[in-house]
This record gives sequence, structure tokens and C-alpha cells, in this order.
Amino acid sequence: MVAALHSKAPGSVRIIGGQWRRTRLPVLDVPTLRPSGDRVRETLFNWLQPLIAGSRCLDLFAGTGVLGFEAASRGAREVVMVEQDHKVVQVLSEAARRLSAQAVTIVNQNVLAYLDGPGRPFDIVFIDPPFAHGLWEPCMLKLQAGGWLQPGACVFLETPHGIILSLPDRWKVERSGRAGNVDFLLARAH
Repeated sequence: MVAALHSKAPGSVRIIGGQWRRTRLPVLDVPTLRPSGDRVRETLFNWLQPLIAGSRCLDLFAGTGVLGFEAASRGAREVVMVEQDHKVVQVLSEAARRLSAQAVTIVNQNVLAYLDGPGRPFDIVFIDPPFAHGLWEPCMLKLQAGGWLQPGACVFLETPHGIILSLPDRWKVERSGRAGNVDFLLARAH
């Protein structure tokens, strides 16, 4: 697995900054897995730069884990990655072991079921579900109602271009962008 972590094969994504900069993470051939592109991640973490160190992050639909590992690489105090696919969780766990990622916890569970559990407030939440399933709004509502967000928490959402999201009442879009056929935004939950 070490070779897969550092391989430059097309089946990998790289961590852009922090202590694990340039480290490659494997991308399994799973139909619902769609890693966030380098440009999107670079923009997102530029936006989050003043907030990431010491933060608590929740990575919903972790997939490759690149958002969560990027956050941990840049100094997040705690990163919880939630992923349903057991094979993907095995790869995430192996990557966490190889990186000695002490701040990272990986949860093998359906995201909506996880959010039905007892809420623990996070500073930053990443929501990047499989695009075909339309899970953005159910996740946002559960985050808002379930005690998952610190006051002023930032929530990152990635969608196919042209999707109109209905944000909860107390959320405000802080920043937004587009990369190819992907729209992304950072909202602040007040």
C-alpha cells in the first residue's frame, strides 16, 4: 500500500499543502467516488487558511479522504471522516496509518444515519456527496438541527454546475466558485 500512497498513477490524488504536501492518496475504482479536483481544493483551503489550524472538521462522504487529510495536513486538531463503503474505509484507514494521522478518525457508516446520532459541534464541515443522490439538503438540515455546528461554522458544499441549493435560514454564502462542471461554495452557519 505504500506504493499506492506515493504513486503518480491516475488512480491517485495528492495532498496540496501542509506536512503531507505532495503525498498521493489512492482512488479506488468505485462508481460513486469523485475526488475534488486540485483547483477546487486549492481555492477551498486558501479560503480556510485563517481558520484551519486547531479546528475540528467533519468530512461527510469522505471518499478518497483528500479533503479530510488536507485539513489534518494543515493543522486541524480533529478530523472525522464518514464513509459508507467498506472497501473505501479500508483504504482510508491504511492511509491514516501510513501518515500517522493521529488527528483523523474514520467512521464506517451511512452519513445520514451518522447525522441522526448525537451531535458534536464542528468548526468546518465538508459535504461532497455522490452527485446523483441529491444528499446536500438532507445533510444541511441534519447538521443544522442536530447540534453538529459550532456558532459561525463553515460548511463547504460541492455540486454539479447549475444545481440550486436551498440553504438553511441562518446560513450565508461567504464564497463560491466554479471549476469545469463543478460548483462549490463556502457557507457560514450563524
